[in-house]
Amino acid sequence: MLQQFDEKNRDLMVNINGRLVHRDEAGVSPFDSAVQGGDAVWEGLRLYNGRIFKLHEHLDRLYRSATALAFEGIPPNKKMIAEIKRTLAANEMRDGVHIRLTLTRGVKITSGMDPRLNQSGPTLIILAEHKAPVYAKSGLTLITSKVRRPPPEVLDPRIHHANLLNSILAKIEANNAGADDALMLDLAGHIAETNATHVFIVRKGEVATSRVIACPAGITRATVLEICTAEKIPQHEIYLTIEDVYQADEVFCTGTMGELAGVTRIDGNIIGNGEVGPMTKRLSELYAQRTLAEGVKIF
Repeated sequence: MLQQFDEKNRDLMVNINGRLVHRDEAGVSPFDSAVQGGDAVWEGLRLYNGRIFKLHEHLDRLYRSATALAFEGIPPNKKMIAEIKRTLAANEMRDGVHIRLTLTRGVKITSGMDPRLNQSGPTLIILAEHKAPVYAKSGLTLITSKVRRPPPEVLDPRIHHANLLNSILAKIEANNAGADDALMLDLAGHIAETNATHVFIVRKGEVATSRVIACPAGITRATVLEICTAEKIPQHEIYLTIEDVYQADEVFCTGTMGELAGVTRIDGNIIGNGEVGPMTKRLSELYAQRTLAEGVKIF
C-alpha cells in the first residue's frame, strides 16, 4: 500500500502562520523548532461534506499537547478554525479532504535546543489535501515490528508530538516485509498500536482494544468505543498480546486518515477466514453514518 499523488492537489495553497502560499513555494525557516528538533505537535482532521468530524476534540488534544510541551502563545481554537476555513476556501474544498494541522514551537533566534531561544511564538501550518481514506477495504497485512513503543516514563504518549521516528522505523520494517503496516509492542510485550493506527480485535461478538499505556488515546478509537456502547456491543479495553490477535475472529485498525480498516493477515497468519469480518463492516458503516451526520459545519 503506497499512497499516490492526486492531480487535484497539484496547485494546493498551504497556510503557514496565516499566509496562503502555493505548495511549491511553501516552507518553514531552518531555525524553526520542527526542523531543529521535531519540536511540534499535530492533528489529522477529515472534512466530510462541509463538516469537520470531531474538530473540537482534535483541537483540544492539540492544545493539551502544546501545553504539555510548554509552548507559549498557543493560538486559540477560534483562530485556528478561522484559518482552517480560509485554507479550505482557498482550495475550493468541501468533501473528501484530509487536513494536517501542525503547531511548532516556532522560530529560534539561533540554532539550539533551549526553548528560551523561541521568542516569536508558534508556527501554525495547515495542509489540506484531497485524500480518500488511505487503507484498502479488502484487508490489510501486518507484521510485528522489532521496534518497541517507549513507556510513559520515557515519553508521555498523551503528547501528540511530531517526532515520528519510532513509527517510521517500524514502517520501514513493514515495507521491507511487503506488509501494509507494523504492529508495535510496548516494553512488556503488549500490543500498543500499529505504526499509524489503533488496533481492535473481535472475539465471539465482543470488541476489545489495547490499553493506551504506550500510545495516544485516539479520537477515532474513542468514537468506535462510543458506537459500541450505543449499539450495546460488548467492548473492553485490555492488555492485548500477539496471541490475542492471531486467534481473533477479526482484527481492524482505526485512525482519522484511514477510518476503519480490516486486517486479514498478521505475520503470515490468516485472521479469521481471511476476509474483512462482519463486525468490522458493521462498525465501519456505523462510523460512516456518524461522519455524515456529525461534525463542525465549515461551509
